Parts: sequence; C-alpha cells; structure tokens
Amino acid sequence: MDELVNFVAQSKHLFVLTGAGCSTESGIPDYRDAEGEWKHKRPLQYQDFIRSENARKRYWARSLLGWQRIALAQPNPAHIALACLERAGWIYQLVTQNVDGLHQKAGSRRVLDLHGRLDTVECLDCQWQWPRETFQQRLQEKNPDFKNFSAAIAPDGDALLEDINFSQFQIPPCEQCAGILKPSVTFFGEGVPSQKVKQAYAYLEDADGLLIVGSSLMVYSGYRFCRAAWEQCKPIAAINLGRTRADDKLFLKIPAPCSQVLPALVAQLGI
Repeated sequence: MDELVNFVAQSKHLFVLTGAGCSTESGIPDYRDAEGEWKHKRPLQYQDFIRSENARKRYWARSLLGWQRIALAQPNPAHIALACLERAGWIYQLVTQNVDGLHQKAGSRRVLDLHGRLDTVECLDCQWQWPRETFQQRLQEKNPDFKNFSAAIAPDGDALLEDINFSQFQIPPCEQCAGILKPSVTFFGEGVPSQKVKQAYAYLEDADGLLIVGSSLMVYSGYRFCRAAWEQCKPIAAINLGRTRADDKLFLKIPAPCSQVLPALVAQLGI
C-alpha cells in the first residue's frame, strides 16, 4: 500500500484503465478467472449477431432478463474511490472497458467508455439511437411470456437462459427505418471505434503513469494501452485479483479486491 500511495502521489496526470473486476462488487459478474481463462461459454461474436437472426433473438431474449440487473446496479467503493481521486486532482483520465455506466453514477466525469454503454440501443442501418429502458418496454410488450422466466445473471447484462426455444421471440425493429437494432457496445470480435482509440492514446500520451484496476488485460483493446505506456517508459501499477497479460511490464501489482484497496488508498492520501 505504501508503494501504491507513493505511485499515485507522484503522478500529476494519472491514466486509469478499469475492467470487469471493478464492477463485480456491484453484482455484475466478470468474464475470467484468476488465471485469465473464461469462466463461462465464450460471449456472442459480432459477426454472429450481424449474420444470424436466431443469434439476435437469443441475445435479446437473454438480455431482456439480464438488463434490469444492470439498470439497478449501484457503484461500489471502488467506483466511489476513483471518483474521489478524480475530484482531488489525481486522475487525469479514466478509460473503462466496462459498459455499465457505474463510474458516471459514482460521480466520475473524465470517463471514456471504450466499449460503449448498454443503456443505449442503436440502429445498424440508420444509426438512430434510443434509451435502453424504452427498448426494454417494447421487448416486454412483444414477449410477455419471456419476462416471467428466471435466469442467473451473466456478464454485461446477459442471463444464463438455456434450453429455451428462442424462435418465437420478437425483436422490435428500428422505428425510423425498420433496421437491425444492437446495444451501443463493442461486441467480442468487433473493432473499437478508431476515434475512441485515438482519443485514449492522446490521453495516455499526456499522462505520467498508468493504473490498471480490475482487468486481466486479456483483451487487446485494453492491453494496447499498457503496451504503449511501457514503450513510453511510463510506470504501470495494477490492482487485480489474479494474472494479467502485462505482469512482466508492471512496476507494482496488488493482488487484492479493488473495492478494498482503492478506499484504503483514498484514506491514506488524506482525501
């Protein structure tokens, strides 16, 4: 902890990268175990969502059950501590791989949602967007039987709904052009918008240190910033349970829950 306090205290422009481990205490499961391996079946791939109506029906049926857990989730001590660090001037920019919006709920303002947000739905044809809560109501109206199913929550608003005939599930089309609707998030197998990546690199260029919070960095979209910081000779610290893809590049690693470490950090910094 003393080393982490010194690391943060000496950083005037800290770049923070957060992952799923930051939101687990809020009741949102993560994808990987302590070794960085998948805990569940691999998530739906972007190309499957685009090409297969059955895949889209399965996705939205499961999301119909899983969304409410995301909507009701509240920030945990890790999110709140990061917001405190930003207000105190320690955090220059926070880039999150999460799509739950909990950093903003906690009060963080300098947030780049690298993979988008689940609380918005977009049309793939005309790019029209609408709130997920509105779309949720449409899903429930068209599928009254499905909303009564129960299923365990899975990462990113998914639900473990299996052995169900999804063929009868109805997906509302875009109200503007009748096109295909998709949550405004980057799916596995889909590229992060280049403008977001460029913006994040610019923030990293101006930062003088990188703090990784709750991410194994197994996905390249997050790991790229760690590699770039290492190439720029910027110090890198991580708070993460288990192995990360960048263990050989870390100046400091604390293998403990970020919801415990970050509040302790805030207290020791006297914020």
